[in-house]
Amino acid sequence: MSGEIKTLHLVMHGRVQGVWYRDAMRREAEKLGVHGWCRNRADGTVEAVLQGDSAAVDALLAWARRGPELAQVSRVDVEPGSGSFADFEIRG
Repeated sequence: MSGEIKTLHLVMHGRVQGVWYRDAMRREAEKLGVHGWCRNRADGTVEAVLQGDSAAVDALLAWARRGPELAQVSRVDVEPGSGSFADFEIRG
């Protein structure tokens, strides 16, 4: 653990809806101790905010670029995020 808290906002593109992406991300986040949320968007992408230890957030970002087995992630847009989160939840 680096001790530094990092918050990122992600948008995953590709085949990321209907493939259990959000639930798999929640489980991976819980394993890594990352807080935040994820949700499907109307345009077919999945949006997420990740917050936690810098190394854990980086590990979840690396996972997000692959996704669960059935996903086909074509790209992940990454920018700084904001907020404060106590757990990881699936929204909408």
